[in-house]
Amino acid sequence: MQIPYELILGWRYTRAGRATRRNGFISFISGVSMLGIALGVAALIIVLSVMNGFQKEVRDRMLGVVSHIEIFAPNGAALPDVARTLAEVRANPQVIGAAPFIATQALLARGEDMKGTLVRGIDPAREPDVTDLALTLKNTGLNRLIPGEFGVVLGGELARSLGVRQGDKVTLVAPSGQVTPAGVVPRLKQMTVVGTFDSGHYEYDSALVLMHMDDAARIFRLEGPTGVRVRLKDLHQAREVAAQLAGTLSGDLLLRDWTRQNKTWFAAVELEKRMMFIILTLIVAVAAFNLVSTLVMTVTDKRADIAILRTLGASPQSIMGIFVVQGAMVGVIGTLAGLVFGLGVAFNIDVLVPALERLFNASFLPKEIYLINRMPSDPQQSDILPIAIISLVLSFLATLYPSWRASRVNPAEALRYE
Repeated sequence: MQIPYELILGWRYTRAGRATRRNGFISFISGVSMLGIALGVAALIIVLSVMNGFQKEVRDRMLGVVSHIEIFAPNGAALPDVARTLAEVRANPQVIGAAPFIATQALLARGEDMKGTLVRGIDPAREPDVTDLALTLKNTGLNRLIPGEFGVVLGGELARSLGVRQGDKVTLVAPSGQVTPAGVVPRLKQMTVVGTFDSGHYEYDSALVLMHMDDAARIFRLEGPTGVRVRLKDLHQAREVAAQLAGTLSGDLLLRDWTRQNKTWFAAVELEKRMMFIILTLIVAVAAFNLVSTLVMTVTDKRADIAILRTLGASPQSIMGIFVVQGAMVGVIGTLAGLVFGLGVAFNIDVLVPALERLFNASFLPKEIYLINRMPSDPQQSDILPIAIISLVLSFLATLYPSWRASRVNPAEALRYE
């Protein structure tokens, strides 16, 4: 099979010989364009992979503590019929676990230190059915939550901020006070720390308190659980299943799926991801349109060659094809190089970032700010394919005008001074 001469000449011009200073300069500009495309593509892949990994990591750690769906009574009241609600929830085929709980807020004190906390009263036997954290603590902390003994399991950051460990006493201050002849007096209860946990999610590690549901009901004067936590087969179906349960559950109940918890944060990450995609695509566009100047200079330098090809019978379309091939080669090589480099960094970022942190003695992700303390990465095909396609399309578009100018060269005028 004979290779079309357009491809041969286009590839030869891409490798522009260095016999003259002008050819050397054209080759340099072509290399800069190629490098710019590669760096732009690599930057897009790395940044979007890190943002995907960041979102996935935070989501997974959050779902280790919270359930896929929460069902609760209005105003923090106790559910009117817990058994019926549990039965109606389990009737849905997407549900694989359900457990009652009590959720409220309180203050936790140790000496002069006092912290605001999220108190969750749980059934230690059924809680592992709805959260990964409870499954991890099943044989360590949860089995020590015995009704009547008023034990608590604290988030690791909360325990460290209060300076307590297993066996220490803390004081729980209920939000609603006790009315006495002397006025409203806060309700205080001394609790024993029976364990701690580290979910990897700073927001929960620094504020969450787990206790037995019966103890929580007694302290906060509730008649029973305030809600039901639900685990699904597919966490991505949470919103649809919540809508289904809303139509089948009896009573005036409220539902909230995990996508609505920290909804603002997830929406902000998605917006940032779109904006970063647009901004970094402009880098690729600038590099791609550097091809215009490269090809214009090549056309000017090769006017005599173009004229000779025309006199030998080459059509304007063939001349145009030669320079389209040249520009396309630069775009293809730059895009492939960017894909290789970007994916190489994205798949090894868990090794590269710690090495850079040790080198510069710095922490790029303080967990108090970013919720996690390591750089995650999750390259996704849905991001990589559009990046490659956009890079190739921009490179191709950049070749059209210079190639069209080459096809319009008049052989007689081009050879007049040769």
